[in-house]
Amino acid sequence: MDPVEHKYFTVIDYVIFALLLVASMAIGLYYAFTGGRQSTTREFMYADRSMKCLPLSLSLMATFQSAVALIGTPAEVYSNGTQYWFIGCSYILGLLIPAHIFIPLFYRLHLTSVYQYLELRFCKAVRICGTVTFIFQMVIYMGVGIYTPALALNAVTGFPLWGAVLATGLVCTLYTALGGLKAVVWTDVFQTVVMFTGQLAVIIVGVHQAGGLSDAWVKVRDGGLISGIDLNPDPTVRHTFWTLGVGGVFLMLSLYGVNQAQVQRYLSSCTEKEAIMSCYMVFPCLQVALMLSCLMGLVMYACYGNNSLLEQQYITSKDQMVLYFVMDMLQNFPGLPGLFVACLFSASLSTISSAFNSLATVTMVDLIKPHYSMTEARATLLSKILALSYGIICLAMAYVVHLMNSSVLQAALSIFGMVGGPLLGLFCLGIFFPCANSIGAVIGLAAGLVMAFWVGIGGFLFRIPSSVQFLPLNSTNTIPAASENITAVPALIDAARPVGLNGLYSLSYMWYSALNSSTVVLIGLIISFVTGPTKGDDVASGTVYPVMRTARSLLDKLVKPSACCTAPSEHTIDDHKEVNGNVKEDAGTVEETETFLLSNPVSHVEHETSV
Repeated sequence: MDPVEHKYFTVIDYVIFALLLVASMAIGLYYAFTGGRQSTTREFMYADRSMKCLPLSLSLMATFQSAVALIGTPAEVYSNGTQYWFIGCSYILGLLIPAHIFIPLFYRLHLTSVYQYLELRFCKAVRICGTVTFIFQMVIYMGVGIYTPALALNAVTGFPLWGAVLATGLVCTLYTALGGLKAVVWTDVFQTVVMFTGQLAVIIVGVHQAGGLSDAWVKVRDGGLISGIDLNPDPTVRHTFWTLGVGGVFLMLSLYGVNQAQVQRYLSSCTEKEAIMSCYMVFPCLQVALMLSCLMGLVMYACYGNNSLLEQQYITSKDQMVLYFVMDMLQNFPGLPGLFVACLFSASLSTISSAFNSLATVTMVDLIKPHYSMTEARATLLSKILALSYGIICLAMAYVVHLMNSSVLQAALSIFGMVGGPLLGLFCLGIFFPCANSIGAVIGLAAGLVMAFWVGIGGFLFRIPSSVQFLPLNSTNTIPAASENITAVPALIDAARPVGLNGLYSLSYMWYSALNSSTVVLIGLIISFVTGPTKGDDVASGTVYPVMRTARSLLDKLVKPSACCTAPSEHTIDDHKEVNGNVKEDAGTVEETETFLLSNPVSHVEHETSV
């Protein structure tokens, strides 16, 4: 089909699109009028702490892998080759570390908000700083989340862009207020299955249109899209194995280790073991999602080759390429375009609603409840009002995203690297360094944020003149400082490499999280030693991970295999009934209650503001 011809939905597409949205809304209605009917903050925010690992793992994946992955990743692969696929290597450590360090620590403290940890470990001021930083991060990210499906809907149906933005924001706000976290999780499960089905349909039909599997492979191979392992250590190169496989670990930790939207799901598990298993199970889910998205990019190239749709003005943004491709390839299959766009749109709704839920949670638990006493019914109502308010704020942020001259994929990852990195550093400072004090934590966080916006905004402004026009790429060997869209000549790489501040500004966005979190830890430790490090007796029990003790234990097991049969540690969490305002229903098994305690444990309840 001639790509110049404009594509529209058929009646069947609209029907399927509507049915999927109705089904998603029906899940919200079901949980709004069954069970506890979202009448308590425990059920609204934490699904009554009754979730199992399978739905949680799919929801953990869908929260930050829906619209951004479906639209951004194929466009990235089509433009720059398969080098981005190596980000899957970062998923290993990026999920193992949360599963064995962050989740057990947070779960055993019986937190409601992950930022309660910061008060237990440091002081109330650090907790407030962390909460405000998270709110800022998520509000900006939700601008991307709202704008992305609206852009897709506009590209394939001609629906007004800002009408779609308003529809997205209003629908997800209503959805959040109706069903709470339990509805969000189960809708994620439904939408993930539909998303995978839609991607497979597009790939299969696209391969057929390209002439078959062998012809498609020859086209992408001859086009130079199949990238080998690029071991270039230059941190200014946008995508290499090191930027993706190592820098991506820090990004994953900020997402799946300390982000409230994800930790809130861990804490909604019925047991700690279920929470850890959900983190393990999200690994294959993320790998499948990454594989399907990258394959879509390769199939797009097999069908279109170097015929840039942007250069021919068939689309106005490379983030519309996927939807244009879907409408073009599936035009003879009524219903499939509607299925794909509907799963993209509805998955984005769940992503946004989960963010609204987490924003409402931290605002209520960290900023309001410690200062105002209220009934459970009033607290639940206020949480829903907060979700509505954040929906309105994020609509305004969508307009800011519209003005950014960047892909949704890079915009989303840059936001989490710029703001999520300092938050990751703050938690690492508290968890791994018992000597860190409150002054070091506050100044370290401030230094990390300054570094984040200095490098992030400076890099954005530095690349503006060279990023006006999009050019297709047949190689991932690029010079981001000069232009992210111009194929580099290897002989000129060293001569063109930026120096000084330009070198810092041209740092790959995948290193943002590592740079910013390291800045927080380094400055925080320096200030802590200057102002007087925290003594061991003053650290709340269960808030520091015993790195040295764990290392010695592992070493003993390696040296003495029989050590694994020795008696377990006697350090366990006190069997008190109420922790951080939450009733502890059972002490659990010895294995689940073993915690990270110091030699002279101090009750962490004494350090916590009443919530």
